[in-house]
Amino acid sequence: MNEKVEALEVNDVRSYDVAPPAGYAEFMRTGWAPSNLEGLQPLEVVTYAFTRRQVLSAAFPNIRLVIPSGNFKTRSNDTEYAFRPHSAFAYYSGVQGSDAVPDSVLIMEPTESGGHDSYLYLHPRSTRETDAFYTDRKYGELWVGRHFTLDEANAVYQIPTRDVEKIEDLLRFSKETLLIRGEDALMDKMISVHARESEFQTFTSEQRLAKDVYEVGQLQAAVDATGCGFSDVIAALPAASEHPRGERIVEGAFFGRARLEGNDIGYTTIAAAGAHACVLHWIRNDGAVRNGELILLDAGVEMDSYYTADVTRTLPVNGKFTPAQRALYMLVYEAQLAGFAAVKPGVPFLEINRAAQRVLAEGLANMGVLTISAEESMKPEVGLHRRWTLHGVSHHLGLDVHDCEHARQDMYREGILREGMVLTVEPGLYIQPDDELFAPEYRGIGIRIEDDVVVTADGYRNLSENIPRHPDAIEEWMKAVQQPR
Repeated sequence: MNEKVEALEVNDVRSYDVAPPAGYAEFMRTGWAPSNLEGLQPLEVVTYAFTRRQVLSAAFPNIRLVIPSGNFKTRSNDTEYAFRPHSAFAYYSGVQGSDAVPDSVLIMEPTESGGHDSYLYLHPRSTRETDAFYTDRKYGELWVGRHFTLDEANAVYQIPTRDVEKIEDLLRFSKETLLIRGEDALMDKMISVHARESEFQTFTSEQRLAKDVYEVGQLQAAVDATGCGFSDVIAALPAASEHPRGERIVEGAFFGRARLEGNDIGYTTIAAAGAHACVLHWIRNDGAVRNGELILLDAGVEMDSYYTADVTRTLPVNGKFTPAQRALYMLVYEAQLAGFAAVKPGVPFLEINRAAQRVLAEGLANMGVLTISAEESMKPEVGLHRRWTLHGVSHHLGLDVHDCEHARQDMYREGILREGMVLTVEPGLYIQPDDELFAPEYRGIGIRIEDDVVVTADGYRNLSENIPRHPDAIEEWMKAVQQPR
């Protein structure tokens, strides 16, 4: 065996790779025209990201802060999942969309004044004087596309940029360091665990609880694109109803819109037709879409900024609600209105849930399926109505579909609403197909209505108001989308 090929295998390069001959390597370095990107402008997010870093810096003076973008995650052998950076990295760096590079690291280095200087370490463009641009399967330009050079990245993000291959030159100078751990294997290995890491991660979540103007604008754009995706799904329903795996047609129709107008879907789409809608996280999406039934579509477009919508609509496949479907739908609709009314500054976060649940409990009692009063069922130690409505009614929304995951309970679940928070309001009713407490015409019906709202100074603004919700409006919407042109 050729000694060069043996060396490749020993160094854990692909076993089927062949090292380039010296002449070929030299030939590949010549004959290339200049291809630098000219006229690059700072991204809109730059000033917001700078302000966010200033807040973070003030909270952790005199200590190095390390926020990785994360590594590739292998899907199967040498195939990786599409890369999406850690949300804290995106929040503080402003790096967006397909420009995000695995293994990047944002480092905030403490200064003598108590503040921090920020540095963005990344894999820069593999330029033509290197072999990497055609040999490196992970970062090489001919394998994965062009990255920014360090100068280009600096122009766009307005953060001093450095080659991540040299990050050890900085980290070898030991000093007190906080790391968002578990995202980058090298950082985890090089940086000792610090007692304040949990506090650091919590702060980076809680700082995102109230959104700035840029964030709200991105969430509105995500919601608007999601509305277009729902219209695409409505247009695809006739085809979906003719295929044994019609839910996949629905899923694909929405995914196409997400890729056209955004970076990706913000989470795995739920396309749940018929009784599948009674499975809260139905993501198999391999069932039939039948005329006369409902389909529950829970989906959101993620923008290049990584802000995602989270909207649910429950649609009649043939464009018309049956009386039983409409009766259940209107109960959920009224519960959502009660949830909306609870959204205002100074109100406990849990009041959104209580307001919506109260309406659902009263409706179920009026239907005769709840064997106790709604008032009794609403007691925390009772909750019989929850048999048909299993989940909470609200969560924070932003860079993650369930945003601010590491916030403390007294800041989130038991917290108080304040201006700038973005939340979902999403009551639902789910009548299992074998539930004999309901009459047969109601069994196997699952309904959820979910909208995204921003808390304003005197109440709320529904970002998804333009996506029809009332059953009459939904029927008109479906008719308009599906009518021949």
